[in-house]
Amino acid sequence: MQRQIEEFSGILSAGLPKVSQRLVGEALYGIPVRQRLTGGQARGSVRLTEIGRALHEKISLHKTQDRLCRQLKREGLGEQVRENLLREGAKRIAEETLLIVDISDLSKKYAEKMEYMSCVYDGSENAVGWGYWSLQIIGAEVEEVEITPLYGELYSQHAPGFKSENEEILKGIEAVRRYTQGRGVYVIDRGGDRRKLIEPFLEKGLRFIIRLVGERHLLYRGGKISAKELALRCPMLYIERIIKEEKDKEKIYHLEFGYRKVKLPGYKEQLYLVVVRGFGEEPLMILTNVEIKKSRSSLLSIVLSYMKRWQIEETIRFAKQSYTLEDIRLLSYRRLRNMMVLVTAAMYFAAVWLGSPAFGGIKDIITSCS
Repeated sequence: MQRQIEEFSGILSAGLPKVSQRLVGEALYGIPVRQRLTGGQARGSVRLTEIGRALHEKISLHKTQDRLCRQLKREGLGEQVRENLLREGAKRIAEETLLIVDISDLSKKYAEKMEYMSCVYDGSENAVGWGYWSLQIIGAEVEEVEITPLYGELYSQHAPGFKSENEEILKGIEAVRRYTQGRGVYVIDRGGDRRKLIEPFLEKGLRFIIRLVGERHLLYRGGKISAKELALRCPMLYIERIIKEEKDKEKIYHLEFGYRKVKLPGYKEQLYLVVVRGFGEEPLMILTNVEIKKSRSSLLSIVLSYMKRWQIEETIRFAKQSYTLEDIRLLSYRRLRNMMVLVTAAMYFAAVWLGSPAFGGIKDIITSCS
């Protein structure tokens, strides 16, 4: 275990001063590994006091915590670790690998002095509160449970230099694109169908699978039509029975799905509107530039690729709980952002290097023909 930590932390911390290299190794041990060594009896933690306790140094805990805190404020720490992680993780990204883009909240309900907190929607509480936003990009294969955490960023609308959520998403996608050399298929949930996001995909030749809202207008057979209206007219070509794990229970969905060839106004690229019925009253609409052939398997692969995103959401939720991420108590914005990068690196170490059941144990979507 120690050799693996030393080897991986050496990769992650390349280009950093020795004191920062030491911090990276200690974070890898203190955040996820202690949990594994105790057989899951002790949770990993992003709290510096807990990381310090896990290190068992022959100095006072206060001095250990103070040292960790100083190093976390180092300018450029997160950027260097992220670049090294992307360089390593990109080796695992193939042409058909899904690149799941996820935005979630980091709620700090009782915090008062943390720097640049902003208004967030707390999904667990179903209410608006204070905290930060986090952007994760994770590689995954449709029929595999293994994941490849690639990019993690924490941001706030109130922080200096913040421009927009679109800019944060595009910055993350561009960072991943640069190291994967355009490989992979980006998958984004609702909210990803903004022109400011779709247009860069088309201009850079990146493939995507994006959930649409009904208001988006598309070109179909030379005329402009809303996605919702086109979806309601779309013939359902196939029927499929899907078994999905939801809160430790299996739920069966009977799905119908079909597609239409469409284009985005102002662009010549061929796109496809995939329509799925069976998840609710309204049809699920997916826009993609991944070529679809008129076959069950071709169309089903798009549906399952989008559904894979739900599994990754559960993985991210599990990681937040397992590492007690919302218990983070750093007051400095730079420390918070550096810690988020280290958490992403810790997820990668647990999922890829250790093959941790914390991530591999989440059941995949099971499909069977009806």
